[in-house]
Amino acid sequence: MKPVAVLTVCSFGLVLVALSGAGRSPALAQSADLVLCDRLAADPADPDKPADVKGTLEIAPSDIATAIKFCKVAAPASRRALYELGRAYAANHQMSEAAGAYRKAADKGSTSAMVELGTLLMNGTGVPRDEEKARKLFERAANAGNPRGVANLAGLSGGGATSSDPERARAMLMKGAEANSAEAEYQLGLMYAEGAGGPKDDVAARAMFERAAAQGHPEALDWAGSFAEQGRGGPQDKAAAKAYYEKAAALGNEDAKAALERLKCPLVMKSKKGEILTHLCFD
Repeated sequence: MKPVAVLTVCSFGLVLVALSGAGRSPALAQSADLVLCDRLAADPADPDKPADVKGTLEIAPSDIATAIKFCKVAAPASRRALYELGRAYAANHQMSEAAGAYRKAADKGSTSAMVELGTLLMNGTGVPRDEEKARKLFERAANAGNPRGVANLAGLSGGGATSSDPERARAMLMKGAEANSAEAEYQLGLMYAEGAGGPKDDVAARAMFERAAAQGHPEALDWAGSFAEQGRGGPQDKAAAKAYYEKAAALGNEDAKAALERLKCPLVMKSKKGEILTHLCFD
């Protein structure tokens, strides 16, 4: 009978069983420190994250100190833990330390760390602002298939539709959309709507805007409302348009707020010279 070693971490109610030989699950093969680091600080969108780790969008304030402790121990042997250490530092508003951890993880090939470090460089948060270095990091992440890298790279050029290489931008955004990146879906929707980098396709554009809208993307919500209101790329649906605009307006989108006012006052009375006399509004 093969030996079984049991390690119990009482304070977290977590029991790790390390079995010798073949057939071990990935989670059981990890160190206790890495498992706890994943448990508290894993990013749900990180391509390096094991499938059996759920991750958390935001590290709970009560978990930050513990996440830093265990991720710091696990970091030397794991680029994922280095990235998660950066997330924990960022959650603790230690942006210089976060940038350092992201840089080390990026050097080891973490595409998520490339995106986060690029974002810090773009904003000058915790590091001197450097758009060129940020662009290179986004390019590395995008070329490796990271959807956020794709979307951020497109955003640096004012969006995929205005990219200097729209065909390449469109192809990259398609990969990002396949990975359910809301920003990539939105940017790709704009390219379909404008016919940038390929054929114009209102049906595909509407589908992309609606997919991104379902994830709460403010601009995509506004565009989905516009397409529904106009009957562009599908049936006209004023009720759906209003619902999209309301959600976008709640997120601060000014165009959506204006669209809601327009829906309330759809009829315009003009003089014979074409001058607007008044708007007829409906509650």
